[in-house]
Amino acid sequence: MSVMKGRNQRHLTAFILLVLAQESMHGGAIHTTLREKLPNFNTDTGAIYRCLQELEKDQAVKSSWHTEESGPARKVYEISETGLTELDEWKKDIETRLENLQFFLREYEAFTEKRHSLQRQKER
Repeated sequence: MSVMKGRNQRHLTAFILLVLAQESMHGGAIHTTLREKLPNFNTDTGAIYRCLQELEKDQAVKSSWHTEESGPARKVYEISETGLTELDEWKKDIETRLENLQFFLREYEAFTEKRHSLQRQKER
């Protein structure tokens, strides 16, 4: 089993909701914003649009078509009250996961220190 499998999209919904809570925008702009702000973001735009479709179906986001003076119409998304509630739930979930991950890192660090100490003793 690969540790990296599915890693990139695990919290995609939360990140999209967070971006839309700050500003309404179209899917391509959401992708660009996440790529610029997240250090290890490499999800394709297709995943963004699939997630937006699900969020719209769940009424967490609303959309409208915006026509610019030039170029095609763009579907612009904005977060709804349902989406804001979901964003609050994501925050709680991520805080819990962060506590668990911090526990893992502390325990792993203690384990590796002990392992290295034992290896040094064997080398003497």
